[in-house]
Amino acid sequence: MSDTQRDAILVVDDIELNREILKLKFEDEFDIIMAENGLEAYNITQKEESRIVAVLLDLMMPVLTGSGYLALIRKSNLLKDVPIFIITAQEDEELHLDQFEYGITDVITKPFNARFLIKRVKSQIELYKSKKSLEYINMQQSLELLRKAKEFEQLNMNLISSLALAIEFRSGETGEHVQHIKSYTRTFLHHLRDIQYEPVKNLDDEAIDAIAFASILHDIGKISIPDNILNKPTRLTKEEFEIMKTHTTMGAKILDQIGFKDTKILQYAYDICKYHHEKYDGRGYPCGLKGDEIPITAQVVSIVDVFDALTQHRCYKAAFSREKAIDMITNGECGCFNPFLLKEFQKVFSQIEIQH
Repeated sequence: MSDTQRDAILVVDDIELNREILKLKFEDEFDIIMAENGLEAYNITQKEESRIVAVLLDLMMPVLTGSGYLALIRKSNLLKDVPIFIITAQEDEELHLDQFEYGITDVITKPFNARFLIKRVKSQIELYKSKKSLEYINMQQSLELLRKAKEFEQLNMNLISSLALAIEFRSGETGEHVQHIKSYTRTFLHHLRDIQYEPVKNLDDEAIDAIAFASILHDIGKISIPDNILNKPTRLTKEEFEIMKTHTTMGAKILDQIGFKDTKILQYAYDICKYHHEKYDGRGYPCGLKGDEIPITAQVVSIVDVFDALTQHRCYKAAFSREKAIDMITNGECGCFNPFLLKEFQKVFSQIEIQH
């Protein structure tokens, strides 16, 4: 390591002889940066802060005193935790006590014992460097843990997306339905938050994104439905419909088994999955919840799910126009929804671009 890369000690004293004496004591191991007043020392500190591992500071100096220098570096948040030694001929105890308010390490009175000074300064430098190194290691470890957590989260999201798509493919769809639901859910929630709708007005962007992503799992329970029922091109019998209805509870059970409480996304997905077929008048399934007993996430996804199903071609039906789909939903042909949400749904989806 070259001399310019060595740790540095800042020596601040208006008397050149004192500066030179202190330089001789430490120059074998450290670069010595010298200043003859507090202002010069402050300017140096701003430029060399990363190298300075200790400050040896006189108090009584022209231009700016040692106390003035301390006030400036503390105000500027410079040299945090760096050991600072007051080296002074003054013996005013009150003055010394004032310096400790600035977080100095020690006050050493002139004339000083050279061996004691060297040992004291070096020991504090080692302590400072050890602490700094430990903080750096902890920071690196925290960053690594954060990186791994992000990777794990991304892996989970990829697996969830793959699972949702696999279910769509199994039911004869292209996989676009879940992407439409995610996009529509995000758009609708942003609108509801913008108008300060009470149940969602405090959701931040991250929460809205999580709910939108969770919406792709609304039909995960269909994995348990037999193919002959899931892909039946004609109307289901009463018995078959009862089996189809179990996809809500089965989906919730699947999420419960994989630990839905561990992440916000899966917590949202649990409510959406289990309750997105509940109706506002209590005539839905599986629990017959009524009104705002139905989680708002499930209420939102329920509307956009029906809207996308109506506006997309299916093996058993042609795609309806946007206007026809909105009319069918708002006039009660698709079941009873929250009246306020229906009103806002009309505003948003009468202008939204239909996804194909």
